[in-house]
Amino acid sequence: MKPRRTLRIALWTGEEQGLLGSRAYAKEFVGHYDDDGNLQKGRDYDKISAYYNLDNGTGKIRAVYLQGNDQVSHSFRSWLEPFKDMGATTLTLQNTGGTDHLSFDGVGVPGFQFIQDNVAYWSRTHHSNMDNYDHLVPDDMKQAATITAAFVWQTAQMDGKLPRKSVEEKREARK
Repeated sequence: MKPRRTLRIALWTGEEQGLLGSRAYAKEFVGHYDDDGNLQKGRDYDKISAYYNLDNGTGKIRAVYLQGNDQVSHSFRSWLEPFKDMGATTLTLQNTGGTDHLSFDGVGVPGFQFIQDNVAYWSRTHHSNMDNYDHLVPDDMKQAATITAAFVWQTAQMDGKLPRKSVEEKREARK
């Protein structure tokens, strides 16, 4: 199967130190704000439809943060529907911080974070010597990979790009 659009998969470094990898990429290729607060679009700005982020280790996907982009609700609801038996049922307009989707969402490219079961993420494995492959739950990872792939595929097959937030919403996201 060949998607209608190019798919990019990225693995970032420096997320915990301030989104260093994704911010550097976004600044060079997607866009950034100049000293006067004006958006300077990069060469890929108008090519990217969406950015999806899966960041919390093992754990099934249960929901998606829409980052205030209510215009994607209808599409995302239909895309999530086939996975309700796998426990993924919720969309929330809420924003979440601290993950690499912010580097894209902050410059106006729709960026989304999947909400996962935390499976001892904060209490045991996160930033410890136990944060390794041995603590993955294979069935959870399969579920998350399937849902992420479905969202990426659906996005690539669209006639147009996913709706972007208004300029005012972008300004609010930067605060």
